[in-house]
Amino acid sequence: MKMIIAIIQPTKLPDVKKALFEANVGKMTVTNVIGCGQQGGYTESYRGNVIEINLIKKVRIEIAVNDNFVKPTFDAIIKGARSGKIGDGKIFVLDLPQCIRIRTGEEGPEAIG
Repeated sequence: MKMIIAIIQPTKLPDVKKALFEANVGKMTVTNVIGCGQQGGYTESYRGNVIEINLIKKVRIEIAVNDNFVKPTFDAIIKGARSGKIGDGKIFVLDLPQCIRIRTGEEGPEAIG
């Protein structure tokens, strides 16, 4: 079992969701986040003052998958999120030692579904 965490551009969320659904991955948690990476930031002028914005709005997607869904999941995320420009995001794949479905008490791969 793996936990896949993707940080993507907010405007790419509909494309990523569509690609995930096409790959039969429909269970996910989505959170609005802010952060910075290689993209850095930008400056804005507000009422005559220059303001440096270095924390950019992003979307964090978390998906728990069984081992046979790891590659289709991150391939779908890449398909939906890639623009070829700095700031497309990152994907992290972590080991998931345990998963328990609260409703039924199922554990392991069966709990992920």
